[in-house]
Amino acid sequence: MGMNDHSLKAHDFFAEEAGYSMQLHFDSNQQYQLDAINAVLRVFEGQPTGSGSNVFLSSNPGEVLAETGFANRLQINEKQILQNVQAIQKGEFEKEKQEKRGYGKWAISESLDGMHFSVEMETGTGKTYVYLRTIYELNRKYGFRKFVIVVPSIAIREGVLKNLAVTHDHLQNLYGHPPTHYEVYDSSRVSSLRAFALSDAIEILVINIDSFAKDRNIINRPNDKLMGGKPIDFIKRANPIVILDEPQNMETDIRSKAIENLNYLCTLRYSATHTKRYNMIYNLDPVQAYDLGLVKQIEVSSVVSENDFNDAYVRLKKINTARALSASIEIDCDTGNGIKRKSINVGVGRDLYVSSGRREVYKNNYILNEIDAEKGVIALSGGRQLSVGETIGGLTDEIIKAQIYETVAEHFSKEKQLNGIKVISLFFIDRVANYRAYDEVDNPVKGKFAEYFEEAFNECTGEEKFLGVIPFSAEEVHDGYFSQDKGKWKDTRGNTLADNRTFKLIMREKERLLDPNEPLRFIFSHSALREGWDNPNVFQICTLNETQSELKKRQEIGRGMRLAVGCDGKRIRDTNVNRLTVIANESYEDFARQLQNEIEDECGVRFGNRVKNKLKRASLQYRKGFQLDGKFKALWERIKYQTVYRVEYNTDELINKAVETVKEMDTVTEPKFKIQKGKMDFTEEGIRFRPKKARSISIGNDAFFVPDILSYIQDHSQTRLTRSTIHKILSNSGRIGDILVNPQLFADMVVKAIRDALTELMVNGIKYEKISGKEYAMQLFKGYEFHRNEYTFEISNPDKTINASLLPLDSRVESQFAQDCESREDIEFYFKLPPWFKIKTPIGNYNPDWALTKKDEEVIYFVAETKSLRQELRPSEENKIACGKAHYELLENVEFRQVSSVSDLD
Repeated sequence: MGMNDHSLKAHDFFAEEAGYSMQLHFDSNQQYQLDAINAVLRVFEGQPTGSGSNVFLSSNPGEVLAETGFANRLQINEKQILQNVQAIQKGEFEKEKQEKRGYGKWAISESLDGMHFSVEMETGTGKTYVYLRTIYELNRKYGFRKFVIVVPSIAIREGVLKNLAVTHDHLQNLYGHPPTHYEVYDSSRVSSLRAFALSDAIEILVINIDSFAKDRNIINRPNDKLMGGKPIDFIKRANPIVILDEPQNMETDIRSKAIENLNYLCTLRYSATHTKRYNMIYNLDPVQAYDLGLVKQIEVSSVVSENDFNDAYVRLKKINTARALSASIEIDCDTGNGIKRKSINVGVGRDLYVSSGRREVYKNNYILNEIDAEKGVIALSGGRQLSVGETIGGLTDEIIKAQIYETVAEHFSKEKQLNGIKVISLFFIDRVANYRAYDEVDNPVKGKFAEYFEEAFNECTGEEKFLGVIPFSAEEVHDGYFSQDKGKWKDTRGNTLADNRTFKLIMREKERLLDPNEPLRFIFSHSALREGWDNPNVFQICTLNETQSELKKRQEIGRGMRLAVGCDGKRIRDTNVNRLTVIANESYEDFARQLQNEIEDECGVRFGNRVKNKLKRASLQYRKGFQLDGKFKALWERIKYQTVYRVEYNTDELINKAVETVKEMDTVTEPKFKIQKGKMDFTEEGIRFRPKKARSISIGNDAFFVPDILSYIQDHSQTRLTRSTIHKILSNSGRIGDILVNPQLFADMVVKAIRDALTELMVNGIKYEKISGKEYAMQLFKGYEFHRNEYTFEISNPDKTINASLLPLDSRVESQFAQDCESREDIEFYFKLPPWFKIKTPIGNYNPDWALTKKDEEVIYFVAETKSLRQELRPSEENKIACGKAHYELLENVEFRQVSSVSDLD
């Protein structure tokens, strides 16, 4: 029996559920769910009450149906439906404007985009409950009876069946026990579709898209038992309302045509991530769900390696075939300013030693010998191969161990804190063999992830603060949900018969998993389990990948966003309880950035538009004729000159200074894991991370490769010091032993220390000279667009400056400085120096802040740098300001000052 031809009657499917003592409770009065239901009802306004059913009779020879049946009937035309849709959209648009959300999702439909209607609801907010209840409402108000729920995968199908079972009594009680029948399509019992067409009850048919998408499917083939008719004709004659669960997975031509072939009255499309929004009538996006407290708060525990550049690292990101065959890889490169992880494109024959900036760790066996696009593999000299997503180096196993320990420790902590509420942790893995493998005689054995887990669990169990928190052994509390093939666990994609069995198991056992007396608390699952399954008490999600995760962040967190359930089966709305912790092997900045990008791309949300005028684009325009203003000309003539510098320093001074700076370097630390935990906040500007705690774990240094330290320092320190002189600096500093702690970090710190010593000597000895005939031209003053922010200054007295109306600024200090310049009578003229007005220095170009004229008893011309006196400047800023001061000492009748306010010029 093939996957697409396998099904089961729903009442049989869930018979075993009766053994569970817990019963889930549903709140029928949640306004956001009522709004989503009402949006669908409003589409059919004008349809006479109770008129949505039509009696039909087919008696022609050879037709499938020869009995009296019931079909949905629409009595209003599409013009009326379009007006209804437009009224819904206009109402939401006005609501959006009043709340100043400014997402711009509610474009008003000019014409009806077919009989398709989109409802967008964030994962975890009860999307399935909403559309099941909508079925009852459509029947109660309009009399519609025939409904087909189309799903794209087995996992989602099993989730729908579970919801049909657990909500049945609730919905029956809520709507007065209308006759209702639901079942799963079964290709071995196609005659049951006759009852779907003939019944006058509410009929709900759940069917996988792949069961009817192709001509060869049994449902689409003539059947002798049906006098040559096709089973699908029963569905077509009923003119069903088709509900598409996750329709973005059913947008291919084949699947779209299959849905059209159902002869639907309309389609209702429910998803959190629509790719096409047909006639959108309701939206509850992630930001709204978060703001309303409808989903868990998100925490991220970031586990990343730090200062770990002592070994070769290579990751194959993808193979490119668009033009010449090449591979996109990630390696650690010498940038001249330290080692940085970079992505590069390489072809066959490329030596990664050269690409890395000639780092010695890549010197042997890192030539790219082969690219196999068909297999998704590259081969390096020396015989090593990498598949797409795989990594050499990067401490993969050590990071995974740290992630597992963090997940287990967090689980113990929450289970202790929540006192009786069942806590579940979910691990996504990319290879089943890493969790469960087989020995040479096919006996199941623990994979490395299972071993890492039991080590972590036993370690936490033995900690005094966790004694007695989980009264079960390590072997009892974890299990894997994977597909089987002839008794063996295997990797699958979620669309096979093996998945069919697997997903039935995990979908059925929600109540069991919520029972604190059930030992199972830690679930390892293949990453194919992306949609259709969640559990309200998933409090930790950890993705363990030796390859790059294919999961999107929204898919990853979606398995645990639903609000938690207590032992009584009721939802818990306490925000102190509803915290989902994601244990990620990436920085929290990267996690937040990707999550925000996905939300913006998939939902149309633009965080920057949530506040009126926030980040609004504006135009900087200069006052007409300012170049002829005498006050501007007098000031400009004094500051317009370009200069060149020369530096003088003594080599012995440099050596002595370098010894001191190396001696005073910070402690050289071993490579380590940095673990940072904090809360993700959906702010007006975007997703922000609020740190709560951090710690580090040393990795150890047993297998470090020690490069030629002296040559590295000589090549990177930007001096002409010899190897022997550098060795003398290291020896005299007393720090040479730090090489063995972390060789690459030590080398980079010494390079920086010598550069700092050199910079200080150059800045102290810098001399500027005017460049004959070179000065900044007034033609460079040109208007431009900028992002307006809270510090943008609105000019009320344009005669005192060169700007017409707006002055873009970046800090409160600058904004106050501009305001004081405009209001004080002794400031005759002022303007912000444009970005192209630069002074050359040994450490990069310097752009001063302000030029102004102050008049009291005499006229004084200033160039000012505005910094808060409480602000601690970086050394590079201090050095650039020092160079700026040396530059203006050369110019006549101009004073250079570092100030925090205009009063500092008095």
